[in-house]
Amino acid sequence: MFEDKDHPSTDLGKLGEFGLIRHLTQHLELRQPTTLEGIGDDAALLAIGDTEVAVTTDMLVEGVHFDLGYAPLKHLGYKAMIVNLSDVYAMNMQATQATVSLAVSNRFPLEALEELYAGIVLAGKIYGVDVVGGDTTSSNKGLIISVTAIGQAPKGTAVRRSGAKPNDLLVVSGDIGGAYLGLQVLRREQEVFKVNPRHQPDLEPYSYPAHGHDRHQRRALIGDSAPVRIGAAGLPVV
Repeated sequence: MFEDKDHPSTDLGKLGEFGLIRHLTQHLELRQPTTLEGIGDDAALLAIGDTEVAVTTDMLVEGVHFDLGYAPLKHLGYKAMIVNLSDVYAMNMQATQATVSLAVSNRFPLEALEELYAGIVLAGKIYGVDVVGGDTTSSNKGLIISVTAIGQAPKGTAVRRSGAKPNDLLVVSGDIGGAYLGLQVLRREQEVFKVNPRHQPDLEPYSYPAHGHDRHQRRALIGDSAPVRIGAAGLPVV
């Protein structure tokens, strides 16, 4: 890894995600006059004529950001788009285009990727966003999805984080912690399924938290009332 075998090493866990970003980008300089906002906001902000353009990227890694034991591929494709579009909307801008890149292992057949793209296509249709490019490559570690979203707004109308001031009113929708609780329920049922593959989880008593982490996706894709059933491969069947 290093030419100097005695090179000191720092545990990334001590920095955390945002500390790591700050450390790696501390020497970056903005050289282009069209770059209005660089790293540090919901999206980068560029000046193109009388329009401000937002650019943002998020990556979803199997085993880190999602578990296919309870994340249907169509839902996952939809979510991969939404987590990027939300950054554009957070800056009071309209999302317009996106690129989608995939790294896929050979355990995924064509039909699985078609299901993933069905969610991506649906998100683009609902929010009026064109998927205009991307990349595909092989992976030795499952599925990795990277989406870049592009948005625009009239000059001077983008909302930055720096605009927040003390005593501003913060409004939150939904239930804080509900998605986490739903994740714990799904993980518990998954562990039971591993011990007894015949077990079919009864999520009715937990329908609100169990679907809280992807409630918006489920409404768009299949509706809130749809049941969750575990298939023979241990994956949810929708």
